[in-house]
Amino acid sequence: MKKFNILFRLGVIAIVCTFLSCNQGGSSPADTPTSGEIKIGVDESFAPILESHIDTFMGLYKYAKIKPVYQSEGLVMQALLQDSIRLAVATRRLNQEEKDAFAREKITPTVIHIATDGIALIINKSNTDTTLTLQQVRDIFTGKFTDWRQVSGAKASGPITIVFDNSNSSTARYILDSINLKKPLPSNTYATKSNRNLVDYIAQNKNAIGVIGVNWISDRDDTTTTSFLKKVNVVGISTKNAPTSVEDYVQPYQAYLAQGTYPLTRQVFIISREARTGLGTGFASFVAGDKGQRIVLKSGLVPASMPVRIVGFSEEEE
Repeated sequence: MKKFNILFRLGVIAIVCTFLSCNQGGSSPADTPTSGEIKIGVDESFAPILESHIDTFMGLYKYAKIKPVYQSEGLVMQALLQDSIRLAVATRRLNQEEKDAFAREKITPTVIHIATDGIALIINKSNTDTTLTLQQVRDIFTGKFTDWRQVSGAKASGPITIVFDNSNSSTARYILDSINLKKPLPSNTYATKSNRNLVDYIAQNKNAIGVIGVNWISDRDDTTTTSFLKKVNVVGISTKNAPTSVEDYVQPYQAYLAQGTYPLTRQVFIISREARTGLGTGFASFVAGDKGQRIVLKSGLVPASMPVRIVGFSEEEE
């Protein structure tokens, strides 16, 4: 009987030790869809809206902590490939090289469309040429026009300076791909390292034209947006080569982004490398869900899964 008791106790100890060692080995996930701590990478163009998403999510789930890293899109995608971040917010899907890299790691990334955004062109307050045709935009960014006097109908004069937030940013890539059609940017192009610095530069240089994500100027209830709009003018763009009225020019307002009448639009995605249902999955689901899409709507961008209400008036109603 004594021998049996000893064996029984040893057996219990062995079971307990096995259980503890398994837990220490990491079989239990460190985070769940609503708890834990992760780091995510965000294209700096979307810092304002993602700050709102993160604050709201962590307010709802007190055991969740999301640490955003705001960088140029190029650095964000690089961090995702290197497993430095769990998910990325970017304006493009994965390219073939990136898909192959994940395939070698036996990882199947999840890509979720969350919004439609736009690219805004901003100029100094003293520059009264607040409208450009799409062809004029192309002529400026390919270097055909280097002085404001070359822009048909322009009142300003002086050498044009093109300014981006970062040479590796999504806005620079958009101009290269969609406006320049792969042609290089001219020598009068500069980068300021951040969107805030970009706005300040435009505000201080009368001949500069800047390229910025619409998210930085779209939420009229946001103090940063209102301060930016006091410093610079937003350019209206026409797709017609010979516009006949001011109605032919459109600015990057939410309704025009939704209708597709504003020509410089782009899509926003969440790309997750999470192999299980963890905090990254929970946050991505929140952003793509009802509450997250309402935040997108309020920010002035176009939600991926919620229609924008466009109110029209007939002549009789006016």
